[in-house]
Amino acid sequence: MYYRFGKAFYFVSILLFVFFLLYFYSALPETVGLGIDENGTLIRDWEKGSFFYGMIAAFVIFNGIILLPPKSLETKSNKRLHRIFPIGDPFRDYFLAWFYSFGGIVNLSLALLVFFVHSINNQEEISSSQFDFFFYLLPAFLVVWVIGLFVLLIGKFKQVQNRD
Repeated sequence: MYYRFGKAFYFVSILLFVFFLLYFYSALPETVGLGIDENGTLIRDWEKGSFFYGMIAAFVIFNGIILLPPKSLETKSNKRLHRIFPIGDPFRDYFLAWFYSFGGIVNLSLALLVFFVHSINNQEEISSSQFDFFFYLLPAFLVVWVIGLFVLLIGKFKQVQNRD
């Protein structure tokens, strides 16, 4: 049941990333700065198209890596993973929910990265300092989710030990 919420969150995060990328891409200048030095000058310039295709590549690579374990478990293509998390096991649902929600958080982080690049390239419209909270919130979520994976795996390990 939980994995359905994780899957819904994942698909909403995909839509949000695509919306942010397309919307903010149209507002970016031809040369995109990826950082600001202490004087407020843009540093690390990229071409607008390179930034766009780089974000698409990062999105595809991250989502491919993150979705490999849950998809192989759902399709039963990975026999070892299916033996560890058989159908009906509550940890299977938690495992699938974790991976889909982790993919959603990674997609939100990529969307926030696009927003950050937009904000540093359009300082007169929007200041990146107004959204510092979000720039620290998503990495904190990533850390909490990784810790959650270890807690989940420890719980599964204890379940297997209690069975024997």
